[in-house]
Amino acid sequence: MPNNSMKNLSLGSLRSKQTGIRIVSFVLFVSVITFVLFQGTKTPIALSANGEITELSTHANTVGELLEAQDITVSNYDKLSPSLSTTIVSGMTIEWEQAKEVTISVDGNQSNIWTTESLVKNILEEANIDVAEHDLVSQSLGTEVGADNKIDIQKAFQLTLVDGLKERQVWSTSTTVANFLKQQGIQLHEFDRVENNLEDVITPNDKIAVVRVEKVTDVVEESVDFAVEKKNDSSLLKGKEKVVTKGKNGIVSRTYELVKENGKVVKKTLTAEKVVIEPTTKVVAVGTRVVTASVSRSNSESTSGGKEFYVTATAYTPYCTGCSGISAAGVNLRANSDIKLIAVDPNVIPLGTKVWVEGYGYAVAGDTGGAIKGNKIDILVQTKTQAQSWGRKKVRIKVLN
Repeated sequence: MPNNSMKNLSLGSLRSKQTGIRIVSFVLFVSVITFVLFQGTKTPIALSANGEITELSTHANTVGELLEAQDITVSNYDKLSPSLSTTIVSGMTIEWEQAKEVTISVDGNQSNIWTTESLVKNILEEANIDVAEHDLVSQSLGTEVGADNKIDIQKAFQLTLVDGLKERQVWSTSTTVANFLKQQGIQLHEFDRVENNLEDVITPNDKIAVVRVEKVTDVVEESVDFAVEKKNDSSLLKGKEKVVTKGKNGIVSRTYELVKENGKVVKKTLTAEKVVIEPTTKVVAVGTRVVTASVSRSNSESTSGGKEFYVTATAYTPYCTGCSGISAAGVNLRANSDIKLIAVDPNVIPLGTKVWVEGYGYAVAGDTGGAIKGNKIDILVQTKTQAQSWGRKKVRIKVLN
């Protein structure tokens, strides 16, 4: 090939390359200018999404278009400011807070609420749930709800607590009797008991009773009654008694174990006994001598040395009102119809004395009477007619022995 042809071919190729470079440079220049012009026409705004703020520039015309461009879907429960239809303006701030579902349980009854609130108290206010002073809430009202988005509430109710002798009304939430006592600071000692089952769940208006039980030792000195011993004494008339030795109570020390419930003794057990002073037995002589109802003629006729004086004499029968038929000397007056006996004042004529009574004969002083005092006697007859016939008279009496 000639040299001129080769030269022309090289020049043509060079011009083509230069032309391509110019075209590429121009396109790049136009693209840069276009990008700069595109970016320069965007509107700068600030987007706060769940508390995180991002600075943005956008060609969106409305808040809704902007959020859609950011792949943010707004639910009916979300909090958005301004609204979706608001026109974008330079420098505006858009706040979006996504709602979360919170489960609220009140005494086991569950309900769900969608909310953008984070504090427990605000969530409960939004749900129209009142929390009283004694209610139990799973989280403090001033804290943020936990990651599980659950709030548990146990409503408090009143019941009666009886601790020993003290009774009061208290507030509590549903729990067992054992836990309730622990909450109330009730300590049970060794012998104390609770009237309720500790595992039972308490309910409104229940009555929880704690019985305070204590065992104590009590030592007391107590009187011991003396014994009475009776001995027959033939020197005394039958029916008469005479104290030979006076009785005296002893003293014994007794140890008791006392069981008290709420301060009241419910059980008393004797555990030890020791005699401090022995009791003195009372000895009583009991008369056995029976007065002889008849008086022998030979003895009665011997009047030497006998005391003689006048007395006022009345008469009575074994069957008079209030009469037992047994004389003070133990003579059965009704069984001895032929007996000769008079009632006397023992201070004047001792019982058992043989006497002679004017108009009555020989007799024995074998009875007494409430009205027979001093120089008075009452002669025994068998019938009321005989007693009325005797009447009241002054007679001479002679003491024979």
